[in-house]
Amino acid sequence: MFQPAPFARPRTAATVAALAAAMLLPGCRSMAPQYGRPPLPVATDYGVPATAAAALPEWRGYFSTPVLQALILEALAQNRDLRIAALRVEQARAAYGIERAARLPLLAAQASGQRQQVPADLSLTRREMIASQYQAGLGVSAWEIDLWGRLTSLRDAALQDYLASDAARRAITMALITHVAEGYFDVREIDQRIALARRTLATRQESYRIYSRRVAVGSTSRLNLTQVETLLLQAQALTSQLQQERDRKRHALQLLVGSATALAPLDAEAGDLVDTLPALVPGLPSALLERRADIVAAEHQLQSANASIGAARAAFFPQLSLTAALGTASAELGGLFAGGSRSWTFAPSITLPLFDGDRRRQNLSLTEARRDSAIANYEKTIQDAFRDVADALSAQAWLSQQLAIAERALQVQRERARLSQLRYDSGAAAFLDVLDAQRDLLSAEQQLIQLRRALLGAGIALYSALGGDPVVAAPPLAAFIYLPPPRT
Repeated sequence: MFQPAPFARPRTAATVAALAAAMLLPGCRSMAPQYGRPPLPVATDYGVPATAAAALPEWRGYFSTPVLQALILEALAQNRDLRIAALRVEQARAAYGIERAARLPLLAAQASGQRQQVPADLSLTRREMIASQYQAGLGVSAWEIDLWGRLTSLRDAALQDYLASDAARRAITMALITHVAEGYFDVREIDQRIALARRTLATRQESYRIYSRRVAVGSTSRLNLTQVETLLLQAQALTSQLQQERDRKRHALQLLVGSATALAPLDAEAGDLVDTLPALVPGLPSALLERRADIVAAEHQLQSANASIGAARAAFFPQLSLTAALGTASAELGGLFAGGSRSWTFAPSITLPLFDGDRRRQNLSLTEARRDSAIANYEKTIQDAFRDVADALSAQAWLSQQLAIAERALQVQRERARLSQLRYDSGAAAFLDVLDAQRDLLSAEQQLIQLRRALLGAGIALYSALGGDPVVAAPPLAAFIYLPPPRT
C-alpha cells in the first residue's frame, strides 16, 4: 500500500532557513504598474535656436569672485535650511533601511524558565506537584513571506523617497548658492550707488561753497543759492537712504550665510558692476529632466507613488508568515543541554481578510490618486522649470538692449548737463535748466547701475533655471541599497 513520505523534519537552523528561502523564491515580484516617464508637457525649445546643451560649469567656475566664493562656502556650512534638508535625507535613508529590513527574518536568541505549582485536582497523578520547564534556542517570529511583492513595493517606495529627499537637498543647495550670489551683488550694487552718490555730494558741496561766495559778493541771486542747496540736500538724502538700504541687504545676506559676515564697502573708485559670468547654452528642455534637482525629486516622488500601488494591490492576496524555533528544552535546568533535549517548532500561517469594510479597496484608490497627483506635480515642475529658463533668456536679451540704451542716455545727460552749465554761465539760460539737468544726470547714473545689476541677476537666474552644478557631497548611499532595474 502506498504511503506518503513523512514530512521532513528540519534538523538545523540552516534547514529551516533553506526551507523558508524556498518559499520566498516565488515572491519578490512587485505588483506595481510598470513605470514610464510621462511625456514632456512643454514645447521642444525655449524660443531660441535648439542646440545641444554643454555641461554647466561648477559653481566655483561660474561665480569666480573670491569674496563671493567664501560667502557661498560659509553658507553651505552654516545655513540652517540646508542643514534641515540634510537631516531629512538621513531620516529618509533610515526609513528605507527599515523597509528593507522588513523583508528579512528577525532571528532572535530565546531563553526562558518556568516553575509552577499544579494543584492535585489538575494534576494527572492526582497529587499536588511543582512542574518546571526550561528552554533555550534560536527562533524566527512571524516572518512574512513576500509572495506578492508587498514588502518589495514598500521597500522600492522608501528608496524612491530617499532619492527624492536627496534631490530636494541638492535643489535647496543650488537655491542657496544663487541666493547668496544675488545677495552679494545686491550689496555691491548699493555700494556702487553709494560711491556715485558720494561723488555727487562732494561736487554739490563744492558748488554750494562757490555760490555762497557769489551771493556774498552780489554776483548771483539768493534764489540760485537755494536751488544749489536743494541739489545738495537731495544728494545728502539719497546717500542716507542708500546707506540704510545697504544695511538691510547686508542683514539679509548674513541670514543666508548663517553668520555675522562683515562685507567691506567698495571704495569710491570701484569699477562698474560688471562680473564676467560665463555664457550658458540652454540646450533642449529634455536636458532639464536630468539636470534640475527639483524635477529629479518630483520624478522620484512619482516612482514612489507608483511603487505604493504594488503594496496596495498585494494586500488583496493571502499573507503567508512563518514562525519557527530550534533549540533545547528540559524539565531540569541541568538537563537543558543533555542528549535528547533538542526541540523545534515550525508553524507557517496564512491569512486572508474576508471582510474589512472595503478598507483595502479604498487604500488602493488612495494610492492611485496619489500617483496621479504625483504625475501632475511632475508635469507642473517641468513647466515651471521651462518658464524659469524662458524668463531668464528673455530677461538677458531685453536687459542687454536696455543697458545699451541706458549707456547712450547717460552720455546724452552728461552732455546736457555740461551745456546747461555753459549756457547759464554765459547768461543764456536760467539756473533752473542746470537744476533739471543735474537731477536727470544723477537719475541716469543710478539707473545704469541698477540695469547692470539686473543683467547680472538674469545670468544668475539662468544658471539656476538650468539646474546649476552645486557639486556638494551627498550623504553616502549605503552599500546595501538595492537599485531596482528600470522598467521600460
